[in-house]
Amino acid sequence: MPIPRSLPGVDRSLLRDDVYRRLRDSIVDGTFLPGEQLKDADLAEWLGVSRTPVREALLRLGASGLVVAVPGRSTTVSTIDPKAVKDARDVVAAMHVLVAREMAGNLSGAEVARMREANDRFARAVSAGETAAALDADEELHAIPVSILGNRAIESVLDQFGPVVRRAERERFATDGQAAVERHERLIHLLESADAERASELTFEIWHSLPAEGTTGSG
Repeated sequence: MPIPRSLPGVDRSLLRDDVYRRLRDSIVDGTFLPGEQLKDADLAEWLGVSRTPVREALLRLGASGLVVAVPGRSTTVSTIDPKAVKDARDVVAAMHVLVAREMAGNLSGAEVARMREANDRFARAVSAGETAAALDADEELHAIPVSILGNRAIESVLDQFGPVVRRAERERFATDGQAAVERHERLIHLLESADAERASELTFEIWHSLPAEGTTGSG
């Protein structure tokens, strides 16, 4: 689709990470479609920034496989490649397994409550058939222990490859509903009760339930 014109300009001091996140999220949520050409001048105007942070962001997006750049020619949004999705899913799963093992028994009551609140929103969104809201809540739930752990290496890997998995989810989302809600609740309980072994096993199961060619479910 054409670059939206309705988004208000952002602060001129917008950091390059913010530009990257805005462009990344616009690819993941389908604002920019597979095969669409991305022109740095148009993107810079849309975001209200110079071309430099846009070019840097496009390079980072290329490293994760969300865009394809032809030197001296053009940058386009990549198509959803089954092998790339599988590779990204396997890496993302491994990172979340490590997080589950480390964080079991190390979440505060408030942090556990935040996970349960995110699962409640996931359940409501699934019941209402609201795909975007369901996936946003799912992502927030899994991100809570990641952020609390504070392992920058893990966060860097998830930042690079998580969007590849999430974009595929949004393209092919369908969920087994209550079963996904129950898996979340079991995971929260295992983390709360310091059962690192079973929490990591369930985390592996959740992420590997996503089919390699994309996904027809959500963890």
